[in-house]
Amino acid sequence: MKNISFKVLVEFVFLIAVSTVWSQQISSSANQVSKYNYQDAFGPFFYTKNGTNTRSASGQPGFEYWQNRADYQLSAKLDEANNEISGTSSISYTNNSPDKLSFLWLTLDQNIFKDDSRGNAVIPITGSRNGAQGQIFDGGFKIKSVKIIVSNKGVATEKEIKYLITDTRMQVFLPQELNAKGGNVKIKIDFSFIIPNEGSDRMGILGTSNGKIFSIAQWYPRMCVYDDIQGWITNQYQGASEFYLEYGDFDVNITVPSHHFVVCSGELINTKEVYSGEQQKRWEQASNSDQTVIIRSADEVKSASNTVSKSTKTWHFKIKNSRDVAWASSASFILDAAKINLPSGKKSLAISAYPIESNGKGAWSRSTEYTKTSIENYSKRWFEYPYPAAINVAGIPGGMEYPGIVFCEYKDKGKDLWGVTDHEFGHIWFPMIVGSNERLFAWMDEGLNTFINSISEEDFNQGEYDEKPLDMHVFSERFTNPNLETLMASPDNMKEVNIGTLGYRKPGAALVILREHILGPERFDFAFRTYVERWAYKHPTPDDFFRTIENAAGEDLSWFWRGWFVNNWRLDQGINSVSYVNGNPQSGAFITIENFEKMAMPVIMDIKTKSGKVSRLKLPVEIWQKNVNWTFKYNSTEEIESIVIDPDHVFPDSNESNNTWKSVK
Repeated sequence: MKNISFKVLVEFVFLIAVSTVWSQQISSSANQVSKYNYQDAFGPFFYTKNGTNTRSASGQPGFEYWQNRADYQLSAKLDEANNEISGTSSISYTNNSPDKLSFLWLTLDQNIFKDDSRGNAVIPITGSRNGAQGQIFDGGFKIKSVKIIVSNKGVATEKEIKYLITDTRMQVFLPQELNAKGGNVKIKIDFSFIIPNEGSDRMGILGTSNGKIFSIAQWYPRMCVYDDIQGWITNQYQGASEFYLEYGDFDVNITVPSHHFVVCSGELINTKEVYSGEQQKRWEQASNSDQTVIIRSADEVKSASNTVSKSTKTWHFKIKNSRDVAWASSASFILDAAKINLPSGKKSLAISAYPIESNGKGAWSRSTEYTKTSIENYSKRWFEYPYPAAINVAGIPGGMEYPGIVFCEYKDKGKDLWGVTDHEFGHIWFPMIVGSNERLFAWMDEGLNTFINSISEEDFNQGEYDEKPLDMHVFSERFTNPNLETLMASPDNMKEVNIGTLGYRKPGAALVILREHILGPERFDFAFRTYVERWAYKHPTPDDFFRTIENAAGEDLSWFWRGWFVNNWRLDQGINSVSYVNGNPQSGAFITIENFEKMAMPVIMDIKTKSGKVSRLKLPVEIWQKNVNWTFKYNSTEEIESIVIDPDHVFPDSNESNNTWKSVK
């Protein structure tokens, strides 16, 4: 009782002191009505669920974490004249879940290009990158057979089994239940499809002076994920959302016209069968060179430009612990490569494949340099690159990522080519290594990738293409417009025009702020690396990310996640008044600031005195934990000329009119 009375007395004396000092100016913010509610921003129980056996409360996989596995043997044959692929997908599916499974779900991505697909039905007439861009053709998978492979005393037999196709999904009914915790089934699917010229900006065909470039992805029936959160993840593929896939090993054989050259996810197994003797020597040279080595030159492309071959050649590739595989084939490819140096001492190979049309000064001749630099940077900062090659392909897509291979627009050069190359290879970490559900949470791959791109951009070639940091005051309307969906909305539940903001820029900017102005680079980087290491080749959720960052950094960030991710809150910090203690500038000043909108953030202020001296003052976000406004004493020794909140525009303050206070002369 005694301590409480003393505290009340101290607060009363303080209030009397504040009320009797001389006030020079009251800013226009004094007439504002605050929308801020500190109980909303800092309320408890941000996490509605406790930790489970599969997902720890600390953000790491639980002691009973499991995920299923899909290993593939794939074959494809390219019919160049008819733009058709025929192939076989043999899948060995392992059920590590605690549940028995009587059916399987697969995704048939090519079916979006059928005229009657749901994906086509929801694509707007203009302003979309998705669908077949108005192309009329016989799109979609032609499923020729679905069989189960049964082994009996070492003899394998194939039996037709029942299946049902609904739009972009295939349900396969098993003759008997697949056992839990290790049950395995093998199925074989024969298929074909016509390649779209423009396939949702993710694949397609580019015509060049020396032949077509086929960029091939989403090309085989792929297993849907069965996880501990939702069971089967069968979200309809509409084009805006991307992928959520199981991990496994891939063995791929691709048969193409013999004058074609193929690049594919993983390691080329039969180099001696597909390259000439001289090209093999160059390949070996590139494997040991930090400088780009030409493997197939522009002159070789030109000399073979009139070649028409009815014979075929099969290219063999393997990749381990991957969630997908993509490839490209063309007679028009210039090929070059260089060694990638990894932190462990291991090596990988940066490879670029592009047509003569892309071979200008400062254009794709620098692609391998960009690829090598990007992979080495992310490997050093976050987690080592896991694949034997990193391939950049010039083609029709504007930019699309797959394990070990990316497709970038053939017209790009200079800064644009660096940017798209670095971005697409950044996706190797999110979501190829950290296998988040892109179908539900775009920010978990695009946003985290945009963030690591911002650091890579600063690092590259002493900032050759580095841009100034975002002016967050300018971007405040774009990031916090009340009409925007939240970051937690799925891409298919967002206006397509908003995906660039909500999937990429806003979460990327949020993590820059968290790193630079809240946790600091050392604490943030440790927590971020911990997240990558914990969830490499696994399936994290948003909670797993939030919990890991908090636990590894030692900080309750619920207020941050609420403001940036769960809600679409605005920020508006303003100066209410400035006054001197007993009217004497040498005795110090009382400064009153207020939070007028729903988002809470730390406060950064520049205080300039009459002599011209500028002092930087930082206040922690906790001042808003139980206050709408906050008065603090600044130990001034002379008159204050001006005060500016957020002088460097690092926070998305939506109202600059109350950010500056100036003395009355």
